[in-house]
Amino acid sequence: MSSETANVDLSKLKIKRESTANRNPDAPNKFTMPIIVLLIVGVGFAGYYFFKEKFSSAIEVETTTVSLMYPSQANALLTASGYVVAHRKAAIASKGTGKLVFLNVEEGDVVKKGDVIARIEFNDVDASLLQTKAQLNVAKATLEQVKAEQYEAQKLFERVQPLFEAKLISLQDYESAEARLKRANAGVGSAEAGIQAAEANVTALEVQLENTFIRAPFDGTILNKNAEVGEIVAPFAASASSRGAVVTIADMKSIEVEADVSESNIERVTIDSPCEIVLDAVPAKRYRGFVHKIVPTADRGKATVLTKIRFVEYDERVLPEMSAKISFLNEASKNQVIENAKPILTVRQEAIIERDGKKIAFLVKGEIAEEVSVQLGQTMGSLYEVTSGLAVNDKVVVRPNVNLVNGAKILIKE
Repeated sequence: MSSETANVDLSKLKIKRESTANRNPDAPNKFTMPIIVLLIVGVGFAGYYFFKEKFSSAIEVETTTVSLMYPSQANALLTASGYVVAHRKAAIASKGTGKLVFLNVEEGDVVKKGDVIARIEFNDVDASLLQTKAQLNVAKATLEQVKAEQYEAQKLFERVQPLFEAKLISLQDYESAEARLKRANAGVGSAEAGIQAAEANVTALEVQLENTFIRAPFDGTILNKNAEVGEIVAPFAASASSRGAVVTIADMKSIEVEADVSESNIERVTIDSPCEIVLDAVPAKRYRGFVHKIVPTADRGKATVLTKIRFVEYDERVLPEMSAKISFLNEASKNQVIENAKPILTVRQEAIIERDGKKIAFLVKGEIAEEVSVQLGQTMGSLYEVTSGLAVNDKVVVRPNVNLVNGAKILIKE
């Protein structure tokens, strides 16, 4: 290899320093930008959580509402809804068919047993009764007549008999006197039977006449008037053109409440167990009651059992078909049911804590918890009676933690 050739080859291997010198020394490396981005994001997250913990004071809490409650409600085993009904109730109809000529009552009238409520036409029955009584009088007169004949026949026979025995008269005369006596005796028997028949007819017509009266079967109050004077009434509405019941009557002192209790809870209800009854029509009063009867069959459609509750005391304001709410109570609360009991202010026990020897609660004021001191009364199950410090419908924090203080910012859980 010549020297010239060698110089050419070595010149190709020479590093061109000017290319290195022309490179920008401030240009970033290809790994630099991703690292910077990751550092910025990491610092951002760290700062977010740091400042959130350091400066955010919102504490997540649960709340409950202060409410009014009757003492018996806390001891209720279960509740049910129902309606007031009259245990003794009757739809009164006429025993006979006829036109209504008299109606003596209106809805709400109080009647006594036996009072005449209405009457159907009676002129035909009255006339028949008068005729039958006349026939009875004729039968009685006939009896007197045949008795007189019987007396004469008896006397004649008594005179003839010894004469016949002494053979002073003929057999024909004796038999004639004997036959006359027998006819007289038969006449008396026939007349007496006629009297009995006439008396029976009179009794039957008197019953028919009495049946034209429609009377109250028991003491009660007229609930409904179903017919008017001039209409045709009949037993059980015998035809489409006649009325059935003239009035409906109920004994208001026999009222009770019928309530449906679910099959799953019926075992908790027993006969004579105490109840508290609240009527929508008389919301300010609470009535004492007791379970009178549990109907021994279930309603398969509703899966309920009918329960009948009697009132302990009668109140004329309670009317049939009023809606009612029943609280079935335990035996321990039987004597606590007071008809004029007033509701008391209650709050859940979890809302009350003790700090520095005081009972306190945290009242929700917008987004702030305000510490309030409370005075408590009796304990009712899971509730406290509040005598001071809170008002009805106040919203308070349930189970406040140790970090919750007066004026703390809160966040209510949804």
